[in-house]
Amino acid sequence: MPNAPPLRLAPSLLSADFADLAQAIRAAEAGGADSFHLDVMDGHFVPNLSFGPALVAAVRARTRLPLDIHLMIDDPLRYVEAFHRAGGNTLVFHVESSSEPDAVIRAVKRLGAAVGAAIRPATPFSRIEPWVDRLDQVLVMSVEPGFSGQKFLPEVLPKVRAARARLAKDGRAADVSIDGGVTPETAVPAAEAGASFFVCGHSVFGGGPVAENLRRLRIAVEEGARRAVR
Repeated sequence: MPNAPPLRLAPSLLSADFADLAQAIRAAEAGGADSFHLDVMDGHFVPNLSFGPALVAAVRARTRLPLDIHLMIDDPLRYVEAFHRAGGNTLVFHVESSSEPDAVIRAVKRLGAAVGAAIRPATPFSRIEPWVDRLDQVLVMSVEPGFSGQKFLPEVLPKVRAARARLAKDGRAADVSIDGGVTPETAVPAAEAGASFFVCGHSVFGGGPVAENLRRLRIAVEEGARRAVR
């Protein structure tokens, strides 16, 4: 697909064994992971609590891979500096949060980090479109944010196509990320629609050898990308 970035797999550590997170990181690295995805939840924007900057810093100390920080929090502007300092390479905020998108984008860029914006399954692409030309990543949620292990919602795929088409029109190769229920079966249509960055949690850490799970996902996204150019 023209102007599309490389296909990348980002295992989500929310689905890993917290009692042996270092081993989960090592296994995913050995299996060819391109990045790690960390979900930050505040119990307000989504009904769950998860990682803070201290855990991000602990992960940063155990891997040299990029860290993709998904801020599922009500006031991301308040926390972008803390998560960047902890080791986040890409900071992704939700346009549905209370922070003003322009302010978050400016703040992240001032830090020298990559910036992404995310939308929930029910949020139309038009809500994020005004900022697409300033983003390094557009994240389309394919489940309701807050919990791992949910089933993929195929009705979000038109938003993936819209994001990739808008980026292609502008001649930009930013990432279009898909997050939620990504498996070898759902990764194919997601890649075909234009996704390039695949957040994969339960399908990587939910059972079986991590390296084999990542291999199967890699085959699937490559197949989807081939279909996109036929």
